[in-house]
Amino acid sequence: MTRVVLASRNAHKIEEMARILHDAGLHVEVVGIDAFGDVPEVAETEPTFEGNALLKARAVCAATGVAAVSDDSGLCVDALNGMPGVLSARWSGGTGDRDTANLELVLAQLGDTPDDRLGAQFRCAVALVLPDGREATVGGEMRGHLVRSPRGSHGFGYDPIFVPDGETRTSAEMTGDEKDAISHRGNALRALVPVLRDLLPED
Repeated sequence: MTRVVLASRNAHKIEEMARILHDAGLHVEVVGIDAFGDVPEVAETEPTFEGNALLKARAVCAATGVAAVSDDSGLCVDALNGMPGVLSARWSGGTGDRDTANLELVLAQLGDTPDDRLGAQFRCAVALVLPDGREATVGGEMRGHLVRSPRGSHGFGYDPIFVPDGETRTSAEMTGDEKDAISHRGNALRALVPVLRDLLPED
């Protein structure tokens, strides 16, 4: 069975990717970077989601010698010209409870913005890098709008203030399975399936 390493230590992300590939009929073993020895941490220094995903996938592929997949994602707010974007995880700077600080800063920056202009989207880029040097990137998004007060205890980051299109609940009020079915990351991973089918060797 072909092995693919996901540039993550997050068990949920590894299981999600394995499930999506299995459901698509791909015979691929998905492992995280903990399955290998020391894999260097990679700073996300690129100005785009695609650039950061490629940066990490290249580094992990070089360190492991195995086909590597990596993702980068964030919240893009229409009224903030697409920001926080690639800076989503560190929008507020500093340390401590960064998720809460990031969320509160975005809401503060939108204080004078009318409710009908609170459109936003989560975007995700997924990169695949093979040991022979071939590379590919795909993307996924989840559109919706922001609310002014956090709701829900599931999820993380900006989930408590983001309501996906077609929903009345925030992402943090949805179950993990419900969110995975429509999420930007799930959509990007599903877009990766035909790429993997074309590029990976047959069993």
